[in-house]
Amino acid sequence: MNRSKAIVMGIVIALTTTGCVVIEDGEVGVSKSFGSISDEPVGQGVVIQVPIVRTVETWNTKLQELKETAQVPSSEGLVVGLDTSLLFNVQPEMAPAIRKTVGWNYVNKLITPYFRNALRDVVSGYEVKNIYAEGGRKEIAAKIKAFLENNLGPRGVTVVDVLLRDVKLPARFKESIEAKLTAEQRVQQKQFELEQAVKDAEIEVARAEGAARAQEIVRSTLSDSYLQYLWIKTLNENPNVIYVATESNLPIFKSVQ
Repeated sequence: MNRSKAIVMGIVIALTTTGCVVIEDGEVGVSKSFGSISDEPVGQGVVIQVPIVRTVETWNTKLQELKETAQVPSSEGLVVGLDTSLLFNVQPEMAPAIRKTVGWNYVNKLITPYFRNALRDVVSGYEVKNIYAEGGRKEIAAKIKAFLENNLGPRGVTVVDVLLRDVKLPARFKESIEAKLTAEQRVQQKQFELEQAVKDAEIEVARAEGAARAQEIVRSTLSDSYLQYLWIKTLNENPNVIYVATESNLPIFKSVQ
């Protein structure tokens, strides 16, 4: 009787302590049995687990983002503020190895230290102006990514991308940039005014040349007889003047009272 009760109790305990774990898309399971972690990840689906005998941890293998705000020195010794992001994911087949060697808190213990170290080492080789420039930022991001790929890839972490979202310049350097931009704007304004003045002068010269050319054309087409004709015509248009031609071809004018 006692033996039967023990068997029943054992069955009840097993049933009440047995549970299920659902492994979804973008996840893998890490199986642990009697304290030993299996080298093979558990695939998608429903997994039965029994405490002590077998437990399954769910690991995220989707794309993740690690944001980091850092104050790093440039090659001149000026401190530059950086807002950065690291996009990464855990390699599914490497989840058990990470669990064994690093543990659950692998982001803080593994990824964050390498990321911070890469930021300091890479950025310290650049001047502030290059860190701020678009080309320099792309180059820095590429070098950081290469560094992390070399160090995190073999440990089971895939580095997808490194983003330098914002660069905060030192106050002194920011003021110098603003002063430089202001000076450049003044030079551009003066250049514009100079070009406008040259253009205006060219227009005036063109007008003068046109007027002179017109006068030359008029002078080349005028003759003495034509000028005399215009003079007589103008006088005849006056109703108070009568033109009388003479033999010497000199006009005599009589006023009409």
